[in-house]
Amino acid sequence: MQRFLIICAACAAMTSPVRAEEDIGKSLMERGAELFLEGLRQEMEPAIEDLRGLADQFGPALHSFMQEMGPALAELAAQVQDWSAYELPEMLPNGDIIIRKKPLRDPPDRPEPQDEAAPGGLTDI
Repeated sequence: MQRFLIICAACAAMTSPVRAEEDIGKSLMERGAELFLEGLRQEMEPAIEDLRGLADQFGPALHSFMQEMGPALAELAAQVQDWSAYELPEMLPNGDIIIRKKPLRDPPDRPEPQDEAAPGGLTDI
């Protein structure tokens, strides 16, 4: 979210009101780009204000969550080596959350059991 706000701020800074003297030496492409970015900034301004409100509202709670749960999540991440080996978490009716391991796609080749009745694995046909 910070990157988004930085990009929007950079766009807003680049599209500040332009003086008439500066317009003389600009090409049609430059003027078109400035008009496009100014329109984009005006359209995005309400959304950016909404995002700021959400950040103000959820920021302290998210910060508190990361302080409390951050060490536990870091320990869990260190123990799990391959996240792709697990299914999505599933919540059971009693509230328990389980994470199942995915079944192996190609099980290792197992030697076929030999018939003990015939010596050497040969059978009568």
